[in-house]
Amino acid sequence: MKKRFRQSTVLVISVLVVSVFVLVAQTEEIKPVTVEKPMPDFSLPVFQGGEMTLSEMVGKNILIIFPRGRSREEAWCHICNYQYAELAELEAKLKIREKYNVEILFVLPYGKELVTEWIDKFYDQLQDLEKGKNPPDQDKLDERGKRRMEFYKRAFPKSFSYEEGKVPLPFPILIDDGAAVSKGLGLFTTEWGGSKVEQNIPTVYVVDKNGILQFKYLSQNTFDRPGPDYLLRVLAVINSSQ
Repeated sequence: MKKRFRQSTVLVISVLVVSVFVLVAQTEEIKPVTVEKPMPDFSLPVFQGGEMTLSEMVGKNILIIFPRGRSREEAWCHICNYQYAELAELEAKLKIREKYNVEILFVLPYGKELVTEWIDKFYDQLQDLEKGKNPPDQDKLDERGKRRMEFYKRAFPKSFSYEEGKVPLPFPILIDDGAAVSKGLGLFTTEWGGSKVEQNIPTVYVVDKNGILQFKYLSQNTFDRPGPDYLLRVLAVINSSQ
């Protein structure tokens, strides 16, 4: 009888300990983080399948990109897609994840349906940029049209060849449904860059293999986010210091 009582007591205590642990894990608050501080841990579903937890990636550098997402209702940020395409091209050519011991994550503050829409419209978004660089009847453009064309050529110098419906997905696309992570980090907003829509402030984090934030960039306007060459230099410096 005493043995059975002790077993029951141990079982109750074990259940209580597990319950407390789960409660702490569920209520741990994600807050904005500054450089040289531990990056807040979070878990999110991956569009390609499964789930990703930041703390399980210790030993690997992490480049986390929060794209703006939708720039207005029924439209997406073209620059975000161009940024993704640049990094996907570098991965294909230079194997940057292996070279810099880094995983690259894209976090979108939407449910799976909207994330699917972002991917579905990826090809069309890049085609829009090509049309901006090479509009029809260029010899008939007025001064405003010519300035617009030259702007597109300067801002988006690279061209990417993808088949319609075949978007490269080398990097995990994380689904931040309800924007809990984005809101916790102070990135989610309903008005930015002149548009009033639920979106993220375009932001880049680089976390080292020990889970410490080493680089953080919050965009001040639509076009000021760091390019891939700059980010690779940041990763090179972080790698060399470890």
